[in-house]
Amino acid sequence: MSETASTMVDVIYPLRGQALPRDHRRALAHALERLLPWLAEPGQSGVHRVNVVAGDDATALLSKRARLMLRVRRERVPDLAPLQGAVLNVAGFRVELGTAMVVRELLPHMTLYAHLVTTADDDELAFMGSIEQELDALGVPCRPICGRRQVIDDNGARVTGYSLMLDGLSHAGSVRVLEAGLGGNRRLGCGMFVPHKSGSAVRA
Repeated sequence: MSETASTMVDVIYPLRGQALPRDHRRALAHALERLLPWLAEPGQSGVHRVNVVAGDDATALLSKRARLMLRVRRERVPDLAPLQGAVLNVAGFRVELGTAMVVRELLPHMTLYAHLVTTADDDELAFMGSIEQELDALGVPCRPICGRRQVIDDNGARVTGYSLMLDGLSHAGSVRVLEAGLGGNRRLGCGMFVPHKSGSAVRA
C-alpha cells in the first residue's frame, strides 16, 4: 500500500432494474442493511447516490449503466460477499446487483466534490461555519465552495444540505477527506467526496 492509500475503498456493482423512486436514499440503505446490518454502523461504510435518468416524476428510470457504489473500510471488502447477485426490494422496486464486483482505490486529488453534504444547519452561512470547523478538526486546509441547497426526506424528517467543492487540497488532506467525509448521513449518500477537475460543477 502506498503512503497515500486510503483505509477506505469504493466497491462497485452493476445494477439491473427498471426504475427506482427518485428519492430512494433511505429505502436503498434499508434494503442493503437487511442483508448486511453492519453497513449501518458509524464509520464502516457509506452508500453513494445512484445516478438515475433525469426528470421530475416521483419514479426515476434506471439506465443500463446504473451502478451501486459503496464506500467501505478496506478490511470489510470480503464481508460484502452476500451482495453479489443479490436481489433488493427498494420501496417496492426490484433491482438486482451483478456478480462482478470492482474495488476502486480512493486516489487523492487537489479538488474534491460532494453532491450533497448535510449538517445540523439550515442556513448557508451556518453550514459553511460547520464545514470549516470539521476541516480544521481534520487538519485539512483548503478552499470550500458551497453550491446548490437541497432538501431530502429521511423517514418524514426534513434533511437540508448543500453540494460542496473543496479546492486546493494537499495529497494528505485529500485522503483524510475521502476517508472521513464531512457532515452526516453517509447511509443516505451524503458527505462522500469524489475527485473533480472543474469548479463549475458545484452550481450544477
